Amino acid sequence: MKRVVSVSLGSRSRDYSVVVELLGQEISIERIGTNGDVQEATHLFCELDGQVDCLGVGGAVLNFDALDRRYAFPPVYRMIADVKDTPVVDGSGFKSVVERRVAQALEAELGDEIGKRRVLIVSSADRLGLTLSFHEAGYELCIGDLMFALGVPIALHSIRALNRMIHIIGPVIRHLPMSMLYPTGEREDVNTPRFVKHFKWAQVIGGDCNYITHYMPLDMQGKIVVTNTTTARDVALFRERGVRYLITSTPRLGERSFGTNLMECTLVALSGKGRPLMMQEVDALLDQLGWKPNIERL
Repeated sequence: MKRVVSVSLGSRSRDYSVVVELLGQEISIERIGTNGDVQEATHLFCELDGQVDCLGVGGAVLNFDALDRRYAFPPVYRMIADVKDTPVVDGSGFKSVVERRVAQALEAELGDEIGKRRVLIVSSADRLGLTLSFHEAGYELCIGDLMFALGVPIALHSIRALNRMIHIIGPVIRHLPMSMLYPTGEREDVNTPRFVKHFKWAQVIGGDCNYITHYMPLDMQGKIVVTNTTTARDVALFRERGVRYLITSTPRLGERSFGTNLMECTLVALSGKGRPLMMQEVDALLDQLGWKPNIERL
């Protein structure tokens, strides 16, 4: 049996494991949270090196992209610096392919039921493919990186503005600890509504699930949420607050959908190549598996 593990800076409350059969192969898929403990995560990466088929970085990203440049996060790379034998991915290879399909799948499935084509992307720097997907589908954009990652009350409204912002702040924020930019550990489980008017303005709320559940208002009546990793608790919370549709870019396995880093790990293990996959290889495997965005009415 093949085994893939995501070592996450996120809350242990979201841990889960499942064994699935894909393309005739059994794969154990597991997430291990560390409640924001970087030292524990670093230790786990070293301990699992050579013991599993692929390792995923959860609750953080190795890089974030502008349209014409990639910025690395040195603090995250330091966590995996001693991994020598096992390929490590952060989900960006998976996102760059599957999230470019999301808006088009939403349009094909729901059409006029969507209503106003307005989308709030709570985190675009790590979701460039998702943002481009909605841009290309003709949606009005509200890009929330400055608000939700840095607490700066400025929304952006174009791909050009997003690209400019990344070039301005990228050289600085790439050296910050992930805990300053992202709700890690037990902070994930706390809801503190912020920038409510932007949630109200949008019909579609897209991006990282932790950002959405951490900052969304009490009233999400009729909204469409487009995200990836969802637990049973997340789904119940969205339903309780009135979300109409939940679209996940990753498939549901058991009671939840896993993060893009684990899905990319799974593809790496299935391929047997022992390395991160190129975009065309991800695309081909997704077609073989028949994986596509999952649309669920709540």
